[in-house]
Amino acid sequence: MRLTLRVAGLVAGLIFCVPLHYLWKLLGLGSIWPQLFLAWAGRCAGLDVRIEGVPLRGRVLFAANHLSWLDIVALGSAVPASFVAKDEVEGWPVIGWLAGLNQTIHVAREARRAARGQADQLRAALTRGRAVALFPEGTTDGGTGILPFRASLFASLYPPIEGVRVQPVAIDYGPLADEIAWIGEESTGENAKRIFSRKGRIPVTLHFLAPVDPAAAADRKALAARAEAGVVEALGASARAVRPV
Repeated sequence: MRLTLRVAGLVAGLIFCVPLHYLWKLLGLGSIWPQLFLAWAGRCAGLDVRIEGVPLRGRVLFAANHLSWLDIVALGSAVPASFVAKDEVEGWPVIGWLAGLNQTIHVAREARRAARGQADQLRAALTRGRAVALFPEGTTDGGTGILPFRASLFASLYPPIEGVRVQPVAIDYGPLADEIAWIGEESTGENAKRIFSRKGRIPVTLHFLAPVDPAAAADRKALAARAEAGVVEALGASARAVRPV
């Protein structure tokens, strides 16, 4: 019953928000509906989101740790940001379509020849003043440990863009982190079913850390390491030691 009610609530929110999103776009307005839908989706999934720190509102690349698809819902409900996602997501039923509504930037992380064009796409979005969110670990396989942030995903910031900052974000599920982490062979459907069926709420704190000027870092490797170190320090005892790829 819990699963049915939560999924029904999610579908109802989708039916309500999508037409209004298209109406806003038709009127040439900046649509607030993707963020509102993610906030509603989070409530349906059991999330209680708390914000610490001050998130930047534009011309920013948020760099966050990654435990679960819930990270997207939590962060997307807190800030009006587009996300960077692996290109296979674009072909997922429903999810790919929803990602497109929020102007998701898709990257083929295994195709080196495509990397330059994808970096240019991300750079163009930041130059236009958009806020973009990135999970530099590139996977949730690290669980509650923090995998090294991939420097290649920061290539779009060099040479530095005037006024654009990187803001590390530590996503903290506290004592529930091990339960929430999406690792192993669990499929998307199985994981979603498990989350929507569980009892109780899921408190999550988003720590928006001090922004970093890419010009203050020697190169993308130094920038990635600095963002990673900030997230690890903010999580403290909630994160295990950094694990190698």
